[in-house]
Amino acid sequence: MTAKPPSPARRFWAFVRPHRKGLVVSVLAFLLASATEPLVPWLLKFVLDEGFTSEMSFPIWAVPLTLIGLFAARGLFAFSGAYMMNRTASRTVLDIRQALMRSVIRADAKLFSHMTPAEAVTKVVSNPHELTNLMSGALTTILRDGSTSIVMLAYLFYLNWRLTLLTLVVVPVLGVAVRLIHKRAKRLGTQAYDSQMRLVSVVDDIARAWRVVRTFDAGAWEAARFEREARHLQRMTLKNAASSALMSPVSQVVASVGLAIILTLALVQAQQQRATVGEFVAFITAMLLLISKVRHLTDVSQPVLSSLVVARGCFELLDVPPEPDGGTLSLDQCRGDISFDAVILQYDGAERAALNGFTLQVGAGQTIALVGASGAGKSTIVSALLGFVAPNRGHITLDGVDIQQLKKASLRRQFAVVSQDIVLFDGSLADNVIYASPRDEARLERSLRAANLWDFAVSQPQGLQTLVGANGSRLSGGQRQRLAIARALYKDAPIWVFDEATSALDTESERAVQQALEQWHGRKTLIVIAHRLSTVRHADCIHVLADGRVIEQGRHEELMALGTAYAAMVAAQHQ
Repeated sequence: MTAKPPSPARRFWAFVRPHRKGLVVSVLAFLLASATEPLVPWLLKFVLDEGFTSEMSFPIWAVPLTLIGLFAARGLFAFSGAYMMNRTASRTVLDIRQALMRSVIRADAKLFSHMTPAEAVTKVVSNPHELTNLMSGALTTILRDGSTSIVMLAYLFYLNWRLTLLTLVVVPVLGVAVRLIHKRAKRLGTQAYDSQMRLVSVVDDIARAWRVVRTFDAGAWEAARFEREARHLQRMTLKNAASSALMSPVSQVVASVGLAIILTLALVQAQQQRATVGEFVAFITAMLLLISKVRHLTDVSQPVLSSLVVARGCFELLDVPPEPDGGTLSLDQCRGDISFDAVILQYDGAERAALNGFTLQVGAGQTIALVGASGAGKSTIVSALLGFVAPNRGHITLDGVDIQQLKKASLRRQFAVVSQDIVLFDGSLADNVIYASPRDEARLERSLRAANLWDFAVSQPQGLQTLVGANGSRLSGGQRQRLAIARALYKDAPIWVFDEATSALDTESERAVQQALEQWHGRKTLIVIAHRLSTVRHADCIHVLADGRVIEQGRHEELMALGTAYAAMVAAQHQ
């Protein structure tokens, strides 16, 4: 039986606990501020009962000085409590963000098949900020007004325990009303959050694919899709707000009924001379202050609910299982021998296998090419080599060692990959080439020259520190691809994988890159995936794929002589 996961509140407390000293100081400061609250009605009682008699037992100047000192002390304690609460909140949220980012970095690859980049940004960056509001806003109100309510209630008992007991009759009625509204608000808050995530996904689609949107003249269609989700979010937000807004008037009506009853009985006691004017004014003042604080506590329930819904989304991300570490063996640097032995690999939910009895032998230092129609299994081979997906049957070995026995980090250190989907980071040209490696100026220049990007880099006003923008938005398609190639060359791994790596290059740039790669022939194992067959004709061996298996293999001349699948592909590209 699966254990029930801890509640969002309990998990949130796990992050607060290391910073509990700041929380304790904040609570003490709020308690001291609360202790000053009953002094206001006490001062009124004292002034009314003593100050309007013929003989005052205190100097007049003592009243204003006491009042000023009272509010100064309360302000100091309240500020101290709020400051320490905000400091604790900021440190707690920093820990949560770091934990979320670690979870994303280590997550199993399946996470990225259903979570969009926009959702990841929202859960890691935006949602934790809502938890800051929970502590600095809602929790502060609960501590400040909650402690004040307790102190004020004790003072009311001191003034008149009979009327105070009657006051407490109102509390259960108010609690039942708040609980009913609270339950509905929680359900609507969850639905509103889910709707917001869908809207975020739509905006992410439009922003990332703006060229496609405009090319297909789909602006109106996308606007309509956005409007549907935005209207749904607006309806859910309005229902949620209405449910939240209902809490305040309901609590006020219940409280006003209780206040009316208590006020009537207080007047009866005053008529019977069982209470002084000062006592009556002090009791009513204290009770109104208590009701005000209770109303604040009921108003804060909606922010608390919203924050807990957000916390649920954050902690769901923390629950994503990490990618299995693989085996226990490590490789410092492999020779580059690769073997696929009758590998069958089928993705979850797929009708047929992506690799179906796939067999391949690549010797260290060889340059091999994988060609074939889309869906033949070429990119799946790369994913399997890097350990992102595991075969259902068969074995993949590196230098004779099954990659399932290797640690994932050790396995991936052996590869430098340029994929068809170029990914660049919002930094400088140099940052993108060096990425996560020690800086070596000579190696940096060699890599940029080999990728035919050095002349462009040094011609820029900022040189190698030229910023490329988000995902290389300030570069052309060819420049983005050459920068990705330079990054792979800089890593200097024993195995290079080029997956459609030169598809956006002009003929001159492509020839320059190929000449640079030829210098490494025999020293690096190179796997080239290409649709443009002119880029693979000099490979040591070309493997033609169809339906997840190799249907023919050999050098360019040998395959052309066969006159079958490869020759037909070459002929089709020359037509």
